[in-house]
Amino acid sequence: MNWRHKCLLDLDDWTREELSLFLEQANYMEELLNRPIKKVPALRGKMIVNFFFEPSTRTRVSFELAEKMLSADVVNWSASGSSVSKGETLRDTAWTLESMGADAVVMRHGAVGAADYLARKLRKASVFNAGDGTHGHPTQALLDLHSAWKKLGSLEGAKMVIVGDVLHSRVARSDIKAFSKMGVKIVLSGPATLMPRDITCLGAEYEPDPKVAVKDSHMVYLLRIQQERQRQGLIPSLDEYHVRYGATEDLLKFARPDALVMHPGPINRRVEIASEIADGNQSIILDQVRSGVAVRMALLYLCVGGGK
Repeated sequence: MNWRHKCLLDLDDWTREELSLFLEQANYMEELLNRPIKKVPALRGKMIVNFFFEPSTRTRVSFELAEKMLSADVVNWSASGSSVSKGETLRDTAWTLESMGADAVVMRHGAVGAADYLARKLRKASVFNAGDGTHGHPTQALLDLHSAWKKLGSLEGAKMVIVGDVLHSRVARSDIKAFSKMGVKIVLSGPATLMPRDITCLGAEYEPDPKVAVKDSHMVYLLRIQQERQRQGLIPSLDEYHVRYGATEDLLKFARPDALVMHPGPINRRVEIASEIADGNQSIILDQVRSGVAVRMALLYLCVGGGK
């Protein structure tokens, strides 16, 4: 199969066959991480710009590691230290980056559709969406898919429960798309105030009681409670949220005994997840972090390096 994607803006147009091929490629890249010398010349001579308008640790660092392991030249462009802070438009910044020879731009932005806008303005460079507002976070979905696939094998017929602040979560939206295409049943749970109105349109079910939701689940995915939004009064308190919806030993008794516990990070201990669960045997949170580097290596190789 020839790879047809130049950019990654979302996962809407990815087929199940492409996701399966991608998972195999990510597996190969993960093998490279186990080698004494973690570097290959696949992107030698390519310039990649990391352009982040919002704070990021895991996504930004894993993209940078992936780029360097593939031997690309890396430029980290901070919006706060660039001409954007002086009033330059995103369009003019995009043209500046391409004129400097950028082969690809990785961008995180608070506005929905920002990555798509950038891709339409750039003539040649690939664009990778590292998160745009509450719309999507496709590389997070790919690493989540890779992490679960490694543990469970075929995901056909598996059940995934996503608990937490779905309303503001770009991760949840991308995960629903990716996992659904691989045959996974998605159930959302959490306070009604933290749920979007278009749950059915997203391709998921809603069960307000997390103990009912996690029954027979293969994956329990906890979303970060975005505390910066809680001043809006969407939940009574963080302590009450933890008692009702937090991942505790009591909650996991209702899931399958081998259910995977997942979280996109950063985690809020004793809010959406108890420490004994985050650090327990069922947790694959650190596996997700490791998959993040391999997945982004595979993405860059296929889209920028001309891999097949």
